[in-house]
Amino acid sequence: MVSGGMDPKPGRGRHPAPGKSVSEQFHTAGRIKDLGKSVQFSWPGVYFEGRFRGTGLGVVLDCAAADYDVQVDGATVATLVTPGDTTHWINGLRDGEHTVRVVKRNETPGDTSTFKGFVAAPGGAVLGKPAPRDRQIEFIGDSITVGYGNVSGTRDCDPEQVRRNTHTDVSHGALTARMLDADYQINGFSGLGMVRNVAGITPDVTYRTYYDRALLNVDGDVWRNPGTWRPQIVVVNLGANDFSDLTPGEPWTPDSLAAAYRTAYGEFLQELRARYGDGTALVAVGFDRNTEYVRQVVEARNAAGDNGVHYWFLDQSGLDFLGCDQHTSAHDDRVIAGRLAPFLSGLPTGW
Repeated sequence: MVSGGMDPKPGRGRHPAPGKSVSEQFHTAGRIKDLGKSVQFSWPGVYFEGRFRGTGLGVVLDCAAADYDVQVDGATVATLVTPGDTTHWINGLRDGEHTVRVVKRNETPGDTSTFKGFVAAPGGAVLGKPAPRDRQIEFIGDSITVGYGNVSGTRDCDPEQVRRNTHTDVSHGALTARMLDADYQINGFSGLGMVRNVAGITPDVTYRTYYDRALLNVDGDVWRNPGTWRPQIVVVNLGANDFSDLTPGEPWTPDSLAAAYRTAYGEFLQELRARYGDGTALVAVGFDRNTEYVRQVVEARNAAGDNGVHYWFLDQSGLDFLGCDQHTSAHDDRVIAGRLAPFLSGLPTGW
């Protein structure tokens, strides 16, 4: 029987050895800022995977904004709702070697989260971290990519219900990556677009304002790739917010918006190509009102000589949109992943 709690207990592994980083305890593919005894992060879906021996483990977090799942040996044993500065204990495990995975469930772009590693129960030990997967996929997008309100079971949600019912670990990106045995990043930010945000909000920023960051609420922050993040595939799904209904007073016309969107999208794909090189397949997703514009961007990049840019249509048939505010549901995420994974596996990546 597994039990959990916040009461601290003595044990090995609370701190890394002198001169070593706590990041030596775990594997992650997410965008983190390594501070030595802790790591900070902001994007949804960031996960930490470790190994330990014994009958229990402490998970050391400092986060009053986000929710987390703790999984031991592949099964979720605890969901931590805005845990604060605490050590959460998982006790009553079979004595032996185990795997552990801690994943950020939801989206908190206005806050920075901190993970301080694992602590073994008395008599146990934190073991060497698991090896990274050979495959890597990066997902770039908005609320559909995040999994906004996908486990709500209803379209009617207040802001608190959206926060508690957004579950990025069962978003279509996370599911697709697991189907393909790939490490992944979910670099999603709800409400933002390529050149325009939903309903015209915050016109001074767009998704591209934040893409380079590790910590979303820190102006000018830049994520430093440790050299281990070299995705073979990058999936971009931006545009649903760009083409949401125009509001009075906005400077756009339908034609000027479409032109700016196509230009910005093409430039963003070129930035991704420069960042990751010719060996990375770039997948541009056509969804809802942006479908034809995305297709045009892909055709333009292909005509310019970049045949590594691919178009994928997100088919809405069979989707119920029972997530908060008529977003895709967990059911929909499973359907989308079931369609996207075969497409990605067929790309010329060497997989």
